[in-house]
Amino acid sequence: MKRTLHRIPLVKRYEMTLGARTQIVGVLNITPDSFSDGGQYNDPASALDRALEMQAQGADLVEIGGESTRPNATPVPVEAELSRVLPVLKALQGKLTIPISVDTYKSEVARQALDCGASLINDVSALRFDETLAASVAKAGAGLILMHMRGTPATMQKMAPSAELFAEINREMNLAIEKALAYGVPHDRLIFDPGIGFGKTLEQNLAILNHLERFAELHLPIMIGTSRKSFIGKLTGQVVSERIWGTAASVALAIARGAHLVRVHDVKEMKEVAAVADAIIQTR
Repeated sequence: MKRTLHRIPLVKRYEMTLGARTQIVGVLNITPDSFSDGGQYNDPASALDRALEMQAQGADLVEIGGESTRPNATPVPVEAELSRVLPVLKALQGKLTIPISVDTYKSEVARQALDCGASLINDVSALRFDETLAASVAKAGAGLILMHMRGTPATMQKMAPSAELFAEINREMNLAIEKALAYGVPHDRLIFDPGIGFGKTLEQNLAILNHLERFAELHLPIMIGTSRKSFIGKLTGQVVSERIWGTAASVALAIARGAHLVRVHDVKEMKEVAAVADAIIQTR
């Protein structure tokens, strides 16, 4: 699928131009239990160092997460999530020159994060868990990433596989877009993530990556997050820390199929993968 061009105006005078080249979203989890980097960047000083490192390695965006949404993860109270996220956002003020996204589905966390310097919110529930989050995004003039998840982190891997996954994703994401628009978030500030691994089988994850054109009806830029995920482990037999080559293959193919942004842990390596993939698709 040929990538369409999107320009997303954000707060803090940022503007993201999506489609000309792949944007790299660096993952920064400040949680004790995230599946890949849990516990590594819990204190603000180490999180600051990692964010600056990712920026130097070529990240276009840093995304901070204060609650793990891995399978069977335990929900985190608002106060606990804020206690993780806000000190890091404060530490980054005046030091990071690229936009910051915060991974949360809670409206109060979104509101305070946006007040503290974030420019986007990534809602893994696509407004199913707390649709008033969209009001906070609209008021701040921020961007909103809508990700498709089946069920919840506690149930998503226990659900029976969807018989019509593409139809289900398109239907539920259209509803999410309607909610966002109703709360005042303009269509040109929305990004879509099909939610690789979130309630999908191995075969369905592969089908999504191979057929991103089936989401064209949403008319949104696409973000793909495959980094180090379990489906790569199933295919390669590698533990989480050794899934960089499998991740690289999935990133390159996602770009070839039309992804605008890739959400990754290994920024330096995936920046190179994206540069080569972009050069290839631009020869069409």
